[in-house]
Amino acid sequence: MSNSLGEKFRITSFGESHGKCVGVVIDGCPSGLSLSEDDIQPELNRRRPGQSQITTKRQEEDQVEILSGVFNGYTTGAPICMLIWNKDVDSTKYELFRDVPRPGHADFTARQKYGGFNDYRGGGRFSGRITASFVMAGAVARKLLRDVLNVDITAHTIEIGGIKAKKIEDISLIKKNVEKTPIRTADLETAEKMIELVIQAENEGDSIGGIIECIVTNVPIGLGEPIFSSLESDISKAIFSIPAVKGIEFGAGFRVSRMKGSENNDKFTFKNGQILTKTNNAGGILGGISTGMPITFRIAIKPTASITKKQESVSISEKKETELQIEGRHDPCIVPRAVPVVESMTAMVLADHAIRYNVIPPVIRRMTS
Repeated sequence: MSNSLGEKFRITSFGESHGKCVGVVIDGCPSGLSLSEDDIQPELNRRRPGQSQITTKRQEEDQVEILSGVFNGYTTGAPICMLIWNKDVDSTKYELFRDVPRPGHADFTARQKYGGFNDYRGGGRFSGRITASFVMAGAVARKLLRDVLNVDITAHTIEIGGIKAKKIEDISLIKKNVEKTPIRTADLETAEKMIELVIQAENEGDSIGGIIECIVTNVPIGLGEPIFSSLESDISKAIFSIPAVKGIEFGAGFRVSRMKGSENNDKFTFKNGQILTKTNNAGGILGGISTGMPITFRIAIKPTASITKKQESVSISEKKETELQIEGRHDPCIVPRAVPVVESMTAMVLADHAIRYNVIPPVIRRMTS
């Protein structure tokens, strides 16, 4: 397995959905960053299960513990180890999936790749539960970016099952509204329609997907290491490491295929002595390098694979087709809980590149005698 991400700001995720714990080790975080569990917990609370009527009914406190790398309230430069304990675990519903794999899930591919030795309980390493480790590490990366560079990262739901949110250009309004509704959209008028659609899908024993947009502001010019560690490449790799992500587009995205060059090209201009562009079809990245404009991208989230509707599958032991009806606790729509995960993965990539480009130093603040 490959469970590490990043070069300078490097994380290693560990734990399984129904194992003892889920956690992360961060190697390469600069020393002198003010950090405590209070900086991590709010982000975990945004991701944790059981937070609303449209999320899984699994109840987990997801109370973070920092085990190493922080002393007297500051990072030491040593590896930071953090974890949360799994407490509300019921693995009984998963015995069946050892033999009858769930359509749309990794039960079959994981069994084949690891010879049946993989932890199948709750999906093991292939469960959305492991994204809690991403959020822990992401919270550290966000604080690092915010404290040193004033970088701000905001993600929000813009579509659920074909229902589109009204486009809002004002980032401050997006930030103000996104946590006011459990669907995490900035368009409060459309939020109720989205929620109703999720509830309808759940009542039908089904699930639904959607689209998340992420906007990053105050990004320094020059982040990204072309060719194979371009900023788009590394953000895309990190985002695709989130279970259920099936697509990503930056800036104008697939619309560029219908544009002329004169329409797509972002024209340069001066504003307050800075070189900016009049439009941002590039999504804040040119040649794999940040331009100083906001980084914008959108990602497609598939419907949750585990649904209660009867589905066709196979019995591996009996070598015949069969029907499968899944029981247990699953999100009818994973999009709202994925919002903080998207922000976290973005933060980790940007922190890594900022350290690589030397705009974040190895020591954030020095002790005074």
